[in-house]
Formats: sequence, C-alpha cells, structure tokens
Amino acid sequence: MTKVFHLKDLDCANCAAKMEHCLQKIDAINHVSVNFLTQKMMIDVVDDEFKNVMQQVVKICKKIEPDCKIVM
Repeated sequence: MTKVFHLKDLDCANCAAKMEHCLQKIDAINHVSVNFLTQKMMIDVVDDEFKNVMQQVVKICKKIEPDCKIVM
C-alpha cells in the first residue's frame, strides 16, 4: 500500500534526510521518500502492517523533528 502524506512544519532538509534514513530501516516498509521542498512523505508499506508501521513512523519523525506533524 502506497500513501502520500503532507508534512507540516518540517524545517530543514537535513531532518528530512534523517527521517528517510531511519524509516528505511523498518522491515515492513518497502520504500519511503521524504521530500523537504514539497513537504511530502511517500511511503510504501506491507498492507496488513500499515497501522502498526504508521505508529512507528510518527514516533521516529517526532524524535527527529518535534514540531513536524504528519497530516493523514
């Protein structure tokens, strides 16, 4: 399942790169792309793991960029 999310208040390209790097380590994620310029995250997840993975994604993103919100 591939979904695109808007990232609100993502402040720097370095944080976007860190998020992408950390999220790629999650086993259930097939592909992830975090684009600072468009403020969007595209994520491809194994279908039955989507809800659990998104909880991990939110936690990781908050740790890297506390002000950033993932608009679902």
